[in-house]
Amino acid sequence: MTRSDADVAREYGPFPGVEKIHGVSFDGRHVWFASGDRLNELDPAGGEVLRSIAVPAHAGTAFDGKHLYQIAEDRIQKLDPETGTVLATIPAPGGGGNSGLTWAEGSLWVGQYRDRKIHQIDPQTGRTLRTIESNRFVTGVTWVDGELWHGTWEGEESELRRVDPVSGEVRESLLMPAGTGLSGLELDGGELFFCGSGDKSTIRAVRRPPRA
Repeated sequence: MTRSDADVAREYGPFPGVEKIHGVSFDGRHVWFASGDRLNELDPAGGEVLRSIAVPAHAGTAFDGKHLYQIAEDRIQKLDPETGTVLATIPAPGGGGNSGLTWAEGSLWVGQYRDRKIHQIDPQTGRTLRTIESNRFVTGVTWVDGELWHGTWEGEESELRRVDPVSGEVRESLLMPAGTGLSGLELDGGELFFCGSGDKSTIRAVRRPPRA
């Protein structure tokens, strides 16, 4: 396993009226973040919140190329990003206690915080297809180029971890600054991870390490 300090490229916020960041996603142009009672669309170039959708947004957020998915307590809602209309609802794994959410390989991937698990689920039914174990709390989760990354935050320590998608073994770790929270995680499709700061209303952009 390789360990290095996270390279924080930029910080966004604090955002007025937002107490905590719960989930983070990226739609190819803009960052979406969950803040309890709404989803917010952020321009990562200018740093402005462009608009908000009033919807329960208690944990992870995902984007499948067309629709948004948002964890709302013990369920996952599929949303039209233009209108905010709820198009479908499926049960979340474990009846709640979920954290991160991402879309990859035609499936939703859901982090369970205290259970230290990542579930691959059917986006139509919510049925669990497989489960990956972690040895730390799971906050955000994202896939990029066949790599599975998840965030973790325990006490005063948080990090981004690349794990083996079968065994859950940690392959790479990016250590966030001491005292930094981490909630929600998504890659921009290139070289930047976007991650929430947990109990603060800020989002950090962290550079993805160069690949061999």
